[in-house]
Amino acid sequence: MKNRVIMFWAIVAIVLFSISVLFSKPTKFGLDLVGGSRLELQAQKTATIANITPEMMDSLTFAIKKRVNAIGVAETHVQRVGTDRLLVEIPNVSDLDQAKKMIGETAELEFKKKISKPGEKEVWGPTGLTGKDLTSASVGSSQTGQWVVDLVFNASGTKKFADLTRAMVGEQMAIFFNGEMQSAPVIQEPILEGRAQISGGGENGGFSAQQAKEMVDLLNAGALPVPATIIQENTVGPTLGSDSIQKSEVAGIIGLGLVMLFMLCYYRVPGIVADIALCIYGIILFALFKMIGVTLTLAGIAGFILSVGMAVDANILIFERTKEELRAGRTLYTAITAGFDRAFTSIFDSNMTTIITCAILYWKGTDIVKGFALTLALGVMISMFSAITVTKNFMLLIFGTKTLTKPWLFGLKQEEIGTAYQATESKKENAKFGVLD
Repeated sequence: MKNRVIMFWAIVAIVLFSISVLFSKPTKFGLDLVGGSRLELQAQKTATIANITPEMMDSLTFAIKKRVNAIGVAETHVQRVGTDRLLVEIPNVSDLDQAKKMIGETAELEFKKKISKPGEKEVWGPTGLTGKDLTSASVGSSQTGQWVVDLVFNASGTKKFADLTRAMVGEQMAIFFNGEMQSAPVIQEPILEGRAQISGGGENGGFSAQQAKEMVDLLNAGALPVPATIIQENTVGPTLGSDSIQKSEVAGIIGLGLVMLFMLCYYRVPGIVADIALCIYGIILFALFKMIGVTLTLAGIAGFILSVGMAVDANILIFERTKEELRAGRTLYTAITAGFDRAFTSIFDSNMTTIITCAILYWKGTDIVKGFALTLALGVMISMFSAITVTKNFMLLIFGTKTLTKPWLFGLKQEEIGTAYQATESKKENAKFGVLD
């Protein structure tokens, strides 16, 4: 009894925490539900890129996704169109210009040395050290309070930078970003630890906080494998339309209400417990969606609704097993415990096959399919917790120490229980006197 009370308060604590998450974190919706922006990009040939290959387009797709995610836009849908174009759909974007800049702008970082002679016009030549040699970039501040960009090189970059600074003591090393010189500090001594800093000095003056952040985001996202130009852009509304969304919400509420009503009418008091567990399931699941940043699309909502059905199905298996145990003449506590234990294998097997399927869909599917697979898998896992832990704990807490005197509360008739109970008692009496059936 003590363990059940502890578990009850643990469930209450989880629910209260989940409710706080629901009110404190925003819900992310996909393009099909809230609208957003659609951009079409075309890969460009250059002097060194004669043909756009499928491998280049795959790399470009990955780079675009990484860049958009760097500015906090999740559930971006990127798909190839033809041989050299990408369609990028960004949900609920408030700053389209910023997104366009992040998607289309290059991120070429170069360290150069002066190759012109004294008195000539300045000419800078390559050193072989570029942004490809970086591990990470971050926003920092200098001793004078200016915003700077701190760079950390990888192993190869650290060696290159050490060799360069060792050979260029007393000389300038210029830092160019997208062809524009940011600073040209004089190397005072060899730098061996693999770190550098862009101060934004020179002709451009110091960085603003926004400029430093934009540079960091671009550097961390990496350079585009091929140049890409935005050839078309437009803002789109929700594909379902606000009226359709509202009707879908009403339909969902009606459907869930009918399911809960069925559980109440058919299973009586256990049905009430199942309905409470179903509400707890919904609260915990939506809180989990918000905590891990799941973006809800129409496909994702479909996965959630399907998981609700599986959660109800688990309760039905448990209650039917419990009713069988009661018909067999078991006590209320034993029937509830046995019902859960015997239904667990079926529930676990069916849910595990679903989770395995979701894993395959997430691994091989498109972005839309991945959203469906993720919400369904999370829903199935939480539904197991709801059915096995929440429902069982509540049932035992309410009925664990009581005797079944009103079978109709469990959706059973008196004669069903009575016959089985009398037969059981008769066997016990016969056993006492050595009478065989």
